[in-house]
Amino acid sequence: MNIRLVHIKVRDLFNGYKDNGDNGVVAYGGKLDVRPAYQREFVYKPEQQQAVINTLSKGYPLNVMYWADHGNGHYELIDGQQRTLSICTFLNGDFSCAGLFGIKQPQAFHTLPEDLRVQLLDYELTVYICDGTESEKLEWFKTINIAGEELTDQELRNAVYTGPWVSDAKRYFSKTGCAAYGLGSKYLKGTANRQDYLETVIYWYGDRENPQTEHRGMHDEAPAGSECPRPLGLFSTCHRMGRGALPHLSQGDEGASLGDLLQ
Repeated sequence: MNIRLVHIKVRDLFNGYKDNGDNGVVAYGGKLDVRPAYQREFVYKPEQQQAVINTLSKGYPLNVMYWADHGNGHYELIDGQQRTLSICTFLNGDFSCAGLFGIKQPQAFHTLPEDLRVQLLDYELTVYICDGTESEKLEWFKTINIAGEELTDQELRNAVYTGPWVSDAKRYFSKTGCAAYGLGSKYLKGTANRQDYLETVIYWYGDRENPQTEHRGMHDEAPAGSECPRPLGLFSTCHRMGRGALPHLSQGDEGASLGDLLQ
């Protein structure tokens, strides 16, 4: 596995920044997935956002960030989402910050003198970019996923096994108000945007001891542009059967048993 250290200016990170809501957040010329589509949204408290910007204004080191290299110049942010969003939303004019450069009054980015704006834009971020096999990247992501807002196992797998199948599956199982939520939210534990529903249906469909194996297999076998009717069909069938066959189960407990009906 190749892990390389790069330094990226804030101006380059902010270039192409766009918040598309449920469809994700991109930056770095549209080449960096800051928050993938249908993933839960972490929100820093205002004082945490301001602390990030104050760190930049003083030239202090900001904690390193980790990106995954998906090839073709495309990256996904693995660690550092909130620092990145704090920077981009401040530059975008979404909030003000007090105490910047010794200025007591809260300042938005556009109200700062030009020389101070340039100073912020020229700040260099420290980023480690990982490029390797899927198993190597998954192991590395698990290693660095030890603090802050930790990713779930399924979120980590989604970051490694990318492709049309995963993107399409997330429409059905990860989006707020998705098809799986409408069918069976009252019978399942967890939440859609933490990838709990997607993990459950992959568990039903494939290898229960090694769900990452089935996740990888679906990704590898799916042709470009294909959709994911198999897991959605299984989910729908289990839901229909479960409603009649498992009426005695409590809400939340059914999620562990519905998949057994077709095994």
